[in-house]
Amino acid sequence: MKVTVYIPESSMRSPRKMVREMLVDLGSSLGIARQLTLRDIRSQYRQSVLGILWAFIMPVANSVTWIFLSMSGIVKLASTAIPYPLYALSGTLLWSVFIESLNSPLNQTNAAKSMLSKINFPREAIILSGVYQSLFNGFIKVILIVVVFMIVGIYPGWSILFFPFAFLSLVLTGTAIGLMLTPVGLLYTDIGRFIQVAMQFLMYLTPIVFPIPQSGWGKMLFNLNPLTQLFMVCRDVLSGVATNYLTGFFIVNAVVLLLLFISWIIYRAVMPIIIERMNT
Repeated sequence: MKVTVYIPESSMRSPRKMVREMLVDLGSSLGIARQLTLRDIRSQYRQSVLGILWAFIMPVANSVTWIFLSMSGIVKLASTAIPYPLYALSGTLLWSVFIESLNSPLNQTNAAKSMLSKINFPREAIILSGVYQSLFNGFIKVILIVVVFMIVGIYPGWSILFFPFAFLSLVLTGTAIGLMLTPVGLLYTDIGRFIQVAMQFLMYLTPIVFPIPQSGWGKMLFNLNPLTQLFMVCRDVLSGVATNYLTGFFIVNAVVLLLLFISWIIYRAVMPIIIERMNT
């Protein structure tokens, strides 16, 4: 049986030891995360009449709204590399994947509060379970996008081989941001509401339903938004369009990996304190 020895000194005083412990806990959490994922997915759809359809009903409804506004002439939009209905549909579905992965760390940790205070297990399992669920639900939405693209005669070609990496980067970006906000969100419920408002605003500065403006301050804001690189590459490789955003894509991913690692360290450091506060 494994013996765990607790010492009063912070593990952050020995970075090498801390990283080793983080990797060990991550490996130990794989099985637990898989069990938590299966439990949550089953409970999510068990008592639902529409079941798995809820994974994309809301984003599809949102895209239909923007398609109607565009086709009716109420909103004038710039031309897109693919037909606008497909542009809006793929954008809203991919955005829902990003939002789910962003909300996942806080939601998963909140849902596991009672378990965290009673059972000693790797906290990484909670976050990893959220990543698994985001990938599962996102995979369903990607299948819908690909089917619709193929119905209208758009085929991705060899670029589809790069899509799993682009899709994973989208999920990890959301997870990194969400994990960074989770410790504060556990203490103040305002953070969850702030995320909803901020993401609604950010959506309109990302090429989700609006194409990137050709000039002016709008073009500058879109290009300064790091999410632009991720979403454009995801959509481009799915639709077979030559992308001009690979350089920015790799830069953003390098920053995201660093942010994810820092957020992971902070999460491990503050969770014992937060759990103790929740029990008082």
